[in-house]
Amino acid sequence: MRVTRESLLRIAKETAQERAYNDQDIIAAYLTGSLLNIDPMLGGTADIDIVFVYKNKPPKTREFVKLTPDFHLDISRRTKDEFKSPRELRSDPWLGYEMYDPILLYEREKFFDFVQASLRAGFDFEQPPLMLQRCRKMLAHGRQIWMDLTDVDSAGPKEVRKYLKSLFHAINAIAELSGPPIYERRLLLEFPARAEASGKPDLSAAAFGLLGAGNINAEKLKTWLPDWKYAFKLAGENINVDIRISPVRTNYYEKAINAMLEGAIPLAALWPLFHTWTLAAEVLDGDHLKFWQNAAGELGLVGSGFSDRVDGLDHFIDDIEITLDEVARENGVDSSTGL
Repeated sequence: MRVTRESLLRIAKETAQERAYNDQDIIAAYLTGSLLNIDPMLGGTADIDIVFVYKNKPPKTREFVKLTPDFHLDISRRTKDEFKSPRELRSDPWLGYEMYDPILLYEREKFFDFVQASLRAGFDFEQPPLMLQRCRKMLAHGRQIWMDLTDVDSAGPKEVRKYLKSLFHAINAIAELSGPPIYERRLLLEFPARAEASGKPDLSAAAFGLLGAGNINAEKLKTWLPDWKYAFKLAGENINVDIRISPVRTNYYEKAINAMLEGAIPLAALWPLFHTWTLAAEVLDGDHLKFWQNAAGELGLVGSGFSDRVDGLDHFIDDIEITLDEVARENGVDSSTGL
């Protein structure tokens, strides 16, 4: 079956209309994510990110719906109350960008135009004061997570997951200096250009280093793929696993990983592979946990190397904080508030 961006957009609109017709609590739906780009495919796969806005709190916040082995719906649910304050929305590093330029799919009442007009008022959204507020919020979240790791004696999947989450937010604190946050599959694929745009290209090498990329190569990643895939499959059957480890998303990750391994930045595949493997490892034991531990050990993310990685992350966050202060001074912005 030939799948194009246009056909995926059509599915998005039909899905939004059908669900809204059958659920009167839905007041709006919009499209976000990679499908907003001209070329949303990575490894011949893509998801359709639809956000439904509800009058009241929905029964669950996220679900994945299989369309084909290579394409699925990624449905998120928000309540109308989350959009009440335009001021807070403009400084929100995730929801602000989500609402800044999505595609409206459905609207039952006048909601979308009002929220977006408030968000874009005065053309200030992309100017340094608000931009720095969003970056600082992202970095503060990363720092807070990092603090939970400073007293860790031994690291397992839970601790490594926290480490990766802190690094993810720190990376995006720099990425938002030149655009929206980068999502999981493309994090290390797009970050080098964002670091360059910020005038700090060395931060890209530092991010790869904090993942242990200097200890491995693309061939090593290829040898991990069978164990990663089996762990993903096994964990996907466990009701306690992170929702992102869904059988619906196997090809979404695997084909993207393979595409990156053959691309210009092969070690960009390390993030989606090891991050999802870590999420899966949280609910695994026996040999499958040991396979993850062996990979994590080679990356320096368990054992004696973990404390060194945590120290390195501390310096990385410090460097980003200094960068944000420099941007603030260059633009006459109060470095403590972003205003």
